[in-house]
Amino acid sequence: MNLILGVIFLALVLCLFTLFTSKAPQGGKAMGALANAAIASFLVEAFQKYVGGDLLGVDFLGTLGETTGGLGGLAAAGLVALAMGVSPVYAFVIALACGNLDLLPGFIAGYLISFVMKWIEGKAPAGVDLILAIIVIAPLTRIIAMGVSPLVDASLMQIGNIIKESTTSSPILMGIVLGGIITVVATAPLSSMALTALLGLTGTPMAIGALAVFGSSFMNFVLFKRMKFGDRKTTMSVAIEPLSQADIVTANPLPVYATNFVGGAISGIIIALFGLVNDATGTATPIAGLMVMFGFNNPVTVIITASLCAISSATCGWLGSMVFKNYPIVTKDELQSGNIPKKVKQYYARKKYFAESLA
Repeated sequence: MNLILGVIFLALVLCLFTLFTSKAPQGGKAMGALANAAIASFLVEAFQKYVGGDLLGVDFLGTLGETTGGLGGLAAAGLVALAMGVSPVYAFVIALACGNLDLLPGFIAGYLISFVMKWIEGKAPAGVDLILAIIVIAPLTRIIAMGVSPLVDASLMQIGNIIKESTTSSPILMGIVLGGIITVVATAPLSSMALTALLGLTGTPMAIGALAVFGSSFMNFVLFKRMKFGDRKTTMSVAIEPLSQADIVTANPLPVYATNFVGGAISGIIIALFGLVNDATGTATPIAGLMVMFGFNNPVTVIITASLCAISSATCGWLGSMVFKNYPIVTKDELQSGNIPKKVKQYYARKKYFAESLA
């Protein structure tokens, strides 16, 4: 039952984030800023605290990482405000008001208050907007962030706890589900780093997220190269950071998502069987995900597991390119020029006609 609940709640969270990204005003920009906030806070924490501090024993780096890791709410509020078009000085007013708060409360407060701040900037006389930012915007931002914190703790963090408990009781099955979903999310506009950070994943679930995404680099490199989605630069870019080619992925969802889910699920099984752990939340990213694993596990075990994930994922990428070799893809050049091939339009027109016929 815990496993079923964990999967249902996780799917619900993904649906909500997807709806927000596609339907909310400037939702795509806001979600991109949230992903960047996770990089600026949790990724720096992962490298400096767990690798530089714990693994290498450099106290300065450990303190640096611990400090940045506690500023997730500040980073989210500020980057979201900047992405929404708020002036830098007022974006920092919003950001600093969310100090010592978590990532998602800062994100929600920054998103909502940005509309108010932009309205003030457009309507208030010069100088008055500064006074209003100090007197009204700063305390209102703090009130919103603190107000949503209990809801976040009662929902997303609880989902993360359910997933962690389910992984203990059913590691292989949760490895399939979690590895597949997080790997797919890593290629989508919704960041896998942001998702795992919001859920507060640690232990084996976070290890699955980190090394499954690491393995996806090899999978997507092979898949993009063989499917000819773009040039060499595009192929290298998706291997280094899958999120960087989200436009190509969303234009070709079936081959990329299907291949990534299968490859991620296999990696999830491998990681669960080896029993690796990762207590650095939000590190579901290729390079950092691998590096941080050495801070919590036996190095030899990490190398063996990562190698198996890379090999199995690359194999899945090759198989995916064979399965979808006749799939009408949209390349990077076609996407940028807006010249979508006729065969692609015909393919989706047939799918739409078929769906309408069923309805």
